Amino acid sequence: MPKTDTERSGNVQVLGRAIAILNHLSQADGGASLTEVGNAVGLAASTTHRLLTSLESERYVRFDAETKLWSVGVQAFIMGSGFLRTRDLVRLARPHMRALMEASGETVNLAIEDQGAAVYLSQVECREMMRTFARLGARVPMHCSGVGKALLSALGEGLLARHVERHGLMRVTARTLITLPDLLADLSAGRVRGYAIDDEEHAVGLRCVAAPIFNEHGDPVGAVSLSGPMARITDARIATLGGLVGRAAGRIMAEIGGNPQPEGIAAPVYTQP
Repeated sequence: MPKTDTERSGNVQVLGRAIAILNHLSQADGGASLTEVGNAVGLAASTTHRLLTSLESERYVRFDAETKLWSVGVQAFIMGSGFLRTRDLVRLARPHMRALMEASGETVNLAIEDQGAAVYLSQVECREMMRTFARLGARVPMHCSGVGKALLSALGEGLLARHVERHGLMRVTARTLITLPDLLADLSAGRVRGYAIDDEEHAVGLRCVAAPIFNEHGDPVGAVSLSGPMARITDARIATLGGLVGRAAGRIMAEIGGNPQPEGIAAPVYTQP
């Protein structure tokens, strides 16, 4: 017999309440008591307990009899792992890269770190006659490329020093930063701005503005950038382009369930429009 509208509405309400409970427990370090869960989701203790025991029977939550606390169960982790398996940075970033190209009029790149170098995974070329081109799979030094500097900006000084010790600071152009203090100062300024700048440091006549992409743990998993000739990426446009690339990085992070580091990149850069 088909369900009535009232029955369907009741099922939706139960589902919504169960999701609210799961959302609360996912943020409760060490678990939460029955009273805490009920107060957080606005439900009576009896209703909260009924929902918790139903979720427990499917292993979405678990109850610690010793501490009397409820926490997220293994089945919730299994579901989250399914999302991680299907997460594809290039595929999810591509629409936002195209939108960024349209908004800026410049070529957009996506890169990751691999064995101490930045590797280009995807590119959306602009429509200008004069434009930059990066071969997919090409490797560029981290310390003098926009995407590389964006990724380095997320590292602590200790990790950065080890990176420099292992890979060096090779001079590529006259503007390449080749000392650790200079690189540290530049990365620090980039964190304050919310975006990194390659100012003819990798190729004469070209500029790049880039921002990092963080995963759910706050670790840098990639960087998105705008690149073009000095004639178009002028001093007057840098801040505007930096804002555009930062917001694009924020949208990509939202797609992959990422989270910017608590400290470092300026929060306004990731504000959704």
